[in-house]
Amino acid sequence: MKKAIFPKEQLLFIILSGFFISNALLAEFIGVKVFSLERTFGFDPVSFTFLGEKGLSFDLTAGVLLWPVVFIMTDVINEYYGRRGVRLLSILAVCLILYAFIMVFLTMGLVPASFWEHDPDTGLNMNTAFTKIFGQGQKIIFGSLTAFLVGQLIDAYVFHQIRLKTGQRYKWLRATGSTLVSQFIDTFVVLLIAFYWGSHYPLTWVLAVGTVSYTYKFCMALLMTPVLYLIHHFIRQFLGPEQTKHLLQRAMNQEN
Repeated sequence: MKKAIFPKEQLLFIILSGFFISNALLAEFIGVKVFSLERTFGFDPVSFTFLGEKGLSFDLTAGVLLWPVVFIMTDVINEYYGRRGVRLLSILAVCLILYAFIMVFLTMGLVPASFWEHDPDTGLNMNTAFTKIFGQGQKIIFGSLTAFLVGQLIDAYVFHQIRLKTGQRYKWLRATGSTLVSQFIDTFVVLLIAFYWGSHYPLTWVLAVGTVSYTYKFCMALLMTPVLYLIHHFIRQFLGPEQTKHLLQRAMNQEN
């Protein structure tokens, strides 16, 4: 019988880390696309007024599809590896996202091949399209990364505070509660940095758009709660009851 390369608890951490960082990185890059939630499901866009801002609808960045997954993964990692595990992966994710953005900006400076500038099939200037899609403003990048890191640290803190009071009970409460708080901070921090302080949009617009975005995230956090229990089930099956209990207890002890 072959000996495993990694102990199960290390292998689990590697798998969770890879999934966490991949989703965080993808969310940053696909976030450049704005989509209509209503039209995606075949409905006419709503139009309502909030804080004096008219014509609001659920036009969202595509990154919102993955951020709920990232925050769920944060809670799973916190459950088994504690706040130190979350801090480590959050800082690592920010560094890797920055590295990815630097590499993308360097590639934008490369001189394109002639056929890349004038695509024979579509007639599009692919180099212009590439630059337009990936050339996000520096303020948006800074705001997004700042919001992500602050949101992650707050998520870990709130999760820890709830677990101190509930022990191993009420997984849904500490996971959903910490996600709702951190998503609120994440949503408004990025908008305040990128659009209010960075681009001087009206504060009412920032608050109105942020409220629309957070409403979607709030609903998604609630809908993702059953997924959280499913993930915990698979982890228990993978680790076994004794090792699962050991990891949970160690995560609690390192924070007391």
